[in-house]
Amino acid sequence: MARSKKSSMDFEASLATLESTIHKMENQELTLEEALRCFEDGVNLVQACQKALEEAEQKIQVITNRMANPHL
Repeated sequence: MARSKKSSMDFEASLATLESTIHKMENQELTLEEALRCFEDGVNLVQACQKALEEAEQKIQVITNRMANPHL
């Protein structure tokens, strides 16, 4: 159970950081180098969030399959 809490916290933290990064890019004057760094960080955060959502979807599918076929 601790693992799923950690995954949830990782997702929430990544999403919050992504939102902060977007806000920073939209509302601050950044050098090209800073903007590129923020963009790269944002892409990495999006990938981490997508991975967490895919893992959650897979877990839901496993649970749903178990419920539909309790004898397997």
